[in-house]
Amino acid sequence: MPCAPFTHIDEKGRSRMVDVSEKPVTVREAVARARVTMKPETLALIEAGQGPKGEVLGVARVAAIMAVKRTGDLVPMCHPVSIRGIDVEFRTGGPAVPGESASIELEVTVKAEDKTGVEMEALTGAAVGALAIYDMCKSVDRGMVIQDIRLIHKSGGRSGEYRREGEAQWD
Repeated sequence: MPCAPFTHIDEKGRSRMVDVSEKPVTVREAVARARVTMKPETLALIEAGQGPKGEVLGVARVAAIMAVKRTGDLVPMCHPVSIRGIDVEFRTGGPAVPGESASIELEVTVKAEDKTGVEMEALTGAAVGALAIYDMCKSVDRGMVIQDIRLIHKSGGRSGEYRREGEAQWD
């Protein structure tokens, strides 16, 4: 099956911001996740509320929310959208095998009523939330890895619903 043309490239091959003026306003939602792997000792400090710079997950939550709200300023072809709600959740996981990394996964849900989707907002929130975790803990664990930034679900708009296969929904 051939790929659809890129919407952000005009007929001359130049970047452009898509004109959404004729699209209807609809309810949009997107969910994205990111994972930060770390030493088990680092996760233990975070879970105990003893991060080297303070309460890690609270700061990461605020960073994710702020990033969602600023996505249109950060991603060049992204439209500013009318955000109606942002939720940020965390899940922690210890090592399955001794010596393996522990992890924190964060999930960002963004809701809006607009003419364009909020996938980029959810992805930006997940990425910046993960960066905040790294920043808050880098003095004790520079080996942390930010990985698996991905769209989990989106709904609304002309393209309808998308759900990533193999991803369990969080309760």
